Amino acid sequence: MVRLAVAQSPAGLDTVEDRIAWLRDVLPDLTAEGVDLALLPELFLCGYNIGDALAQRAEPVDGQGFDAMRRLAQDSGIALHYGFAETEGTQLYNSALCIGPDGRVLTHQRKLAIPPGFEQSHFAPGSGCALFTYRGMRFATLICYDAEFPETVRHVASLGADVVLVPTALGAQWGWVAHTMIPCRAYENGVYLAYANSAGSQNGMDFLGASVIAAPGGTEAARARFEPEVIIAELDSEQVRQAQARLPYLMDRLSLNLS
Repeated sequence: MVRLAVAQSPAGLDTVEDRIAWLRDVLPDLTAEGVDLALLPELFLCGYNIGDALAQRAEPVDGQGFDAMRRLAQDSGIALHYGFAETEGTQLYNSALCIGPDGRVLTHQRKLAIPPGFEQSHFAPGSGCALFTYRGMRFATLICYDAEFPETVRHVASLGADVVLVPTALGAQWGWVAHTMIPCRAYENGVYLAYANSAGSQNGMDFLGASVIAAPGGTEAARARFEPEVIIAELDSEQVRQAQARLPYLMDRLSLNLS
């Protein structure tokens, strides 16, 4: 069992320091709630709709923002999974890190599919999907648009993921994605899918909110509304096994004759 929190943070937090301070204020309540892992939105550390400031706020994997987040993970006893703008050489990536309560990096993932719009002017695509194990459950990371492809969620589920963590920056006009597509991705693979969006607006972009923890059996374990809030759910690997046994899509797809 893993107790997961999805932190739907305010989009309008102005600086990196403001964002870290907001999280620092939230974490004591999550520690008191017995949370094991907290999932934060896409580009949480720097902000999403900030244009060319992305390059100015980008940092390497082990930059100053990482140091601050590692201290928060260690002080709170909670694994922190967050998005940030990553720089490596001349490339800029839309990335996510998860830092365990011992300060160890559990996973590092770069966004695979760069959607139409401003992101294509800034970010290079990543490659590959890595799983990590935490508190006895297997986790994968997909970033926002990545999870809208059935192939990506099916791929990590086929690798053995019990939980797919999806930091996102979903605009207010895309309600169908958060309310229908994302729970469907969980159901059709028999996995948990945790989707962490921002709330409010930033530089003229309105975010949907509506973060969700979708359960493998087709239900919602927790759903946020439109304001900043934190939702929490217990994740149970037995529910994953039961869902995949009841509807063995992952196995039966291998026997399909599509030619």
